[in-house]
Amino acid sequence: PGLDRFATSAAWAEIAGDPAHPQYLLVGLLAEFGLGADDVGDFEQAATSSRAARLHLVSQALLPATLTDSWRALPRADGEALAGISRYDCLGPEHEALTVALLLRRKLEEPGATAALITPDRELARRVVSELRRWRVDIDDSAGVPLGRTPAGAFLRLVLDMAASHLAPVPLLAALKHPLAAGGMAPEALRTLARRLEHKIRGPRPAPGFAGLRAALGQQAELRRLVGRIETCLGELPALLAAPEASLAELATAHIAAAERLAATDRESGVARLWREAAGESAALFCHGLLDAARGFPPLAGRDYPALFDALTAGAAVRPTYGRHPRLAIWGLVEARLQQADLVVLGGLNEGTWPGPVAFDPWMSRQMRAEFGIPLPERAIGIAAHDFVQAMGAPEVALTRAARRDGAPTVPSRWLLRLDAVLRAVGLDGRLGPDPEIAAAAELCDEAATRRPLPRPAPRPPVTVRPRKLAVTDIEMWRRDPYAIYAKHILNLKALEPLDADPDRADLGIAIHRALAEFVRRFPRGLPAHAERELLELGRHAFGPMLSRPGAWAFWWPRFERIARWFVGEETARRGALSDSLSECKGSLAIAAPGGTFTIEATADRIDRRVTGELEVIDYKTGAVPRKPEIDAAIAVQLPLEGAIAAAGGFGHAPVAVAALEHWRLGNGTPAGQREPAADEPQALIDRVLAQIVAHIARFDNPATAYQVVPREKWRPRYSDYTHLERLDEGEIE
Repeated sequence: PGLDRFATSAAWAEIAGDPAHPQYLLVGLLAEFGLGADDVGDFEQAATSSRAARLHLVSQALLPATLTDSWRALPRADGEALAGISRYDCLGPEHEALTVALLLRRKLEEPGATAALITPDRELARRVVSELRRWRVDIDDSAGVPLGRTPAGAFLRLVLDMAASHLAPVPLLAALKHPLAAGGMAPEALRTLARRLEHKIRGPRPAPGFAGLRAALGQQAELRRLVGRIETCLGELPALLAAPEASLAELATAHIAAAERLAATDRESGVARLWREAAGESAALFCHGLLDAARGFPPLAGRDYPALFDALTAGAAVRPTYGRHPRLAIWGLVEARLQQADLVVLGGLNEGTWPGPVAFDPWMSRQMRAEFGIPLPERAIGIAAHDFVQAMGAPEVALTRAARRDGAPTVPSRWLLRLDAVLRAVGLDGRLGPDPEIAAAAELCDEAATRRPLPRPAPRPPVTVRPRKLAVTDIEMWRRDPYAIYAKHILNLKALEPLDADPDRADLGIAIHRALAEFVRRFPRGLPAHAERELLELGRHAFGPMLSRPGAWAFWWPRFERIARWFVGEETARRGALSDSLSECKGSLAIAAPGGTFTIEATADRIDRRVTGELEVIDYKTGAVPRKPEIDAAIAVQLPLEGAIAAAGGFGHAPVAVAALEHWRLGNGTPAGQREPAADEPQALIDRVLAQIVAHIARFDNPATAYQVVPREKWRPRYSDYTHLERLDEGEIE
């Protein structure tokens, strides 16, 4: 099949020594028969003139390298050789899949016509299957679906992940939220409890194992019972996975039994639910094979079982037994050799995909392989080339490739590059391109018929539901982004912490604030003899479990040590002028407003009382310090409002003058800290900022005032939990 009818005797001689040529195996077959290529006859049905011209071009394109100088003598050709063939150099894998899907979908418009995608790229095949579903066209990849991508296979792996990770939040919740999970309950009841469990364990990872999970849940009786159910379902699997040595039979048996127990409902057994339908039957056959093979497998460490299970399931596939599309198909290279279609799409034509990489033999050289009669690695390329040539004989052919993959440019298949070279030689350079209809459809497929950008939200809730009490940090956000206050305090939308969260800069700031606050609380007047040692000890308690993480210990703790050294030095110099110091002071200030009394609340990092009776209000900053224009414009209002509360006696003392407002920048530079006054005249700044905030409150007590999204771009907050709701990147309606 596919014998080249255009090769010359010189070409046959060269092909006999070129394993990468598509005709190499046929030369060997004819030699076994004692025949030459001219001794082979043709079927009566001859190819059309256009297809014959196309196959002649392909034959020339795949000549052995030693004969490619003959391309210069090729006669000029007309466009007949390119009839029925198109080429698509797509932007990426998604664009390629959409293009292939459009080609297949269009063929359905012709009564009785058939079409097929031929590709060794299974990822492309899966993408095409998904794209065709937008037109409700169900097509199966003949290579099947990997077992790990089926419900039963995925559930088996999730149960294993949950046990092997010592109940880490992500694998735990992934297993509990799987449709097959029930744990002896109604599936919907388990999912309800799983959602409640998720809210309890968000943030840093709990301690490992069932004991750590129970400790994180506290006295939540219903959730603790859920943990008991999970422990019963997993049985001895966690212990076996933690064992230094276990038999494969024990591990596989415990794994399968745990999955069956977790899949059981209050009405149906796990066996009935887990092994049903085609995917379940394939998973059951795989597990039976695993148990049969486990008898002869040597013991292994329990922690190695998940990797072994992954490696074994990688080669298992679930193939549909019925329901294939009658006119569309996706074939691998082997299947395509014995089947035909009116339209053939050759997809994934990039080096490394079609043809795939040459196998590397670390044990035998090429000469040794030849002497032993073992085929050279290039033979696989020759077979793939023959499949390519065979497919090029279809009535209609479309060649597709992705120009980029995973962000990196790709190299076109060597056969495409050779075909381009031959087309240039015969005067057809640039003539092989995409069908304009398909190319345009691929560009417009995901474009909306009309674009109607909505204006940014500007809600105007009644004054009765608008907040009458805000913290100073919220007032700063109110000034920068009123919509964030609407979402947080009126809609009551709160951002969830991430699962299995790593400590971030906010956690670093909290730990430093906690350590400094405790130090000032313990020593409000004089300093101890070993002040730095005391502060470092308080820091260890404040950082707590974070110091068990290598990154926190290597980067954050040395930073805190430098901050502690600077802080103690600064305290030593300042304490003589102070009568006492207070930390984490809670206070409030009531303001008369049109909508009723409005209360400003604050927790000041530190308030120092001078021996003269005046106050200094200090705010620790482990991040960026507010700029002077932000302070003067009453945008960065935290420190001035804390000063206003202090001046009014809102922190639990008599009204007294505020002599200083200072930000203490605590960073990683040299020195590790720096005092930055917020204003030369603190009282003037306090009065000015307070007046603007009073006016701001009065403005929002008017029901016509909207909670706008970032009224002034220059004061846009550095971070907001509600950016995705604010549509900042959408244009306004014209």
